[in-house]
Amino acid sequence: MRGGFLVRKKFMTDIRNVAIIAHVDHGKTTLVDALLRQSKTKLGKQFTDNSELIMDSNDLEKERGITIFSKNASVNWKNTKINIIDTPGHADFGGEVERVLKMADGCLLLIDAKEGPMPQTRFVLKKALEMKHKIVVVINKIDKPDARINYVINKTFDLFLELGADEEAAYFPTIYSSGKHGKAGLETDLSKMDDISPVFDAILEHIPAPVDDINKPLQVLITNTIYDNFKGRIATGRVYSGTVKAGQEIAHINRDGLIKKFRLTSLMGFEGLERVDITEAHAGDIIALSGIPDITIGETIADPVNSIALPVLDIEESTVRMRFGVNTSPFAGLEGEFKTARQIRERLYKAAEADVALKVEDGPSGDQIVSGRGELHLAILIERLRREGYEFEVGKPQVIEKMENGKLMTPYEKVAIEVPEELSGSVMQKMGLRHAELLDMNTEQGVVFLEFLVATKEFFGYRSQFITDTKGLGIISSSFFEYRPDSGQKFERAQGSLVVHESGNTKLYALIGAQDRGTLFVGPGVNVYKGQVIGANSRGDDIKINVCKEKQQTNHRSSGEGTSEHFNTPKLMSLENAIEYIDDTELVEITPKNIRIRKIDLSAKV
Repeated sequence: MRGGFLVRKKFMTDIRNVAIIAHVDHGKTTLVDALLRQSKTKLGKQFTDNSELIMDSNDLEKERGITIFSKNASVNWKNTKINIIDTPGHADFGGEVERVLKMADGCLLLIDAKEGPMPQTRFVLKKALEMKHKIVVVINKIDKPDARINYVINKTFDLFLELGADEEAAYFPTIYSSGKHGKAGLETDLSKMDDISPVFDAILEHIPAPVDDINKPLQVLITNTIYDNFKGRIATGRVYSGTVKAGQEIAHINRDGLIKKFRLTSLMGFEGLERVDITEAHAGDIIALSGIPDITIGETIADPVNSIALPVLDIEESTVRMRFGVNTSPFAGLEGEFKTARQIRERLYKAAEADVALKVEDGPSGDQIVSGRGELHLAILIERLRREGYEFEVGKPQVIEKMENGKLMTPYEKVAIEVPEELSGSVMQKMGLRHAELLDMNTEQGVVFLEFLVATKEFFGYRSQFITDTKGLGIISSSFFEYRPDSGQKFERAQGSLVVHESGNTKLYALIGAQDRGTLFVGPGVNVYKGQVIGANSRGDDIKINVCKEKQQTNHRSSGEGTSEHFNTPKLMSLENAIEYIDDTELVEITPKNIRIRKIDLSAKV
């Protein structure tokens, strides 16, 4: 045993696996970039520009400023290999979060020095504490002029206690940092900080080395899969026990417990942001491997002789579902590259393989029912498909309800809102209409902090309304809280739709006349079809309008006369706005070039 202990010590005390968790926009990805740059990690040529965020490499992430897909990076610091895993901060990507935490032995919990812990901080921290991970708290953005460091530390301590942290976890080590400046320290004074190295030192001091056993049979838990044109399916995971060598025979244990044997075609480790070929890996390492064609997330790679499965990843259930189908509008097939039912179905099932929080089922009429963790989760999937050239249509999001002990249970969300004091009345009124329960309210320096509990189905559609009501100055975030008995209350959309009366090209003259009816979504010179929704009525019913008619020329005046009347800028509907807007009689048509709202029955009388 003594020899075995020496082997374990040799291989595992020089590794640290650490996940960085935080709420959206608390500077997590920026801090990771500072760590990578300071450790002199070898970066690709594409990251020579210091303004580029290394870990947010996906186009969607760059545009939205949020992390969606978890990523691995590896740095060497004082002869220790530190595997840094950047995790999504949004609760809708909980499937990613839970997988990532399985790979780590500890976490850096990053918290904004002004905002303090937020709803999605709670979501990820709860998971980390359940796994008994060691938490190091990093108070970031201390350079903000309105930073409230003592307040934030107290709120963080309260959150730990609220989530049931034991005494050891609740007295967490604290580092203060400014990711933007690449500095950190044990004190709050930025001028006394030299670089980001105190974060590395805290990882080495407080995050434990892996305690996995190198002498036990091989076990690797797969936490991510991607497809490579040369190597086929590449699976990323952590070695929990044993040793794995390049080219060796292994056993693949799927979710149903079936065991098949394969030979690895490649074995890779991580160096900086790159995957590099290695000859062998040991317990505690994070690796990528290929040669197993049908492996999926949550399954086990095991020793071919003594095959023991690890527990399959248990992911929290989906709360929202949408119908995906073939585009059936008059413009179908004109703008997309992939538009058949088979192509859409195959792509959705492929997405479900890579995202364990996503579920896809075949619907009754050749369409697919896709379930996810929230509106944003599904909206990101739709946007990814759209950018890949897919054309399809989606229905209104529906909450997933269930029966427990004879009672109908519906999902509830915890909503945190930060809004200027003079605009808070509108927020209170609109959330009241949605039968939201006010949990907490406090005011500091002219800003009101509100916390609500509201049924998910009644919360649908409020985000875009919130932006309008707060003139873009408010901050809103939400996360799934729990299932509760359905109150039977509903929130119906107060506005009807402006529906196109006949197909054609929109004319400025007709639009000027129509804009008095409500808010338009299109401008002049746009091709529209009968049954398309081109605006929101100011009243509760739908009305048909002709937006393609031209002003007729007469003996007394030309057709162009009178067009100098003011035309209001139309409200261009983003994907999220369109999904939030539609009701049960409408669909959103998605193509690579356009997002349109339409009636399900194009010829229905309005």
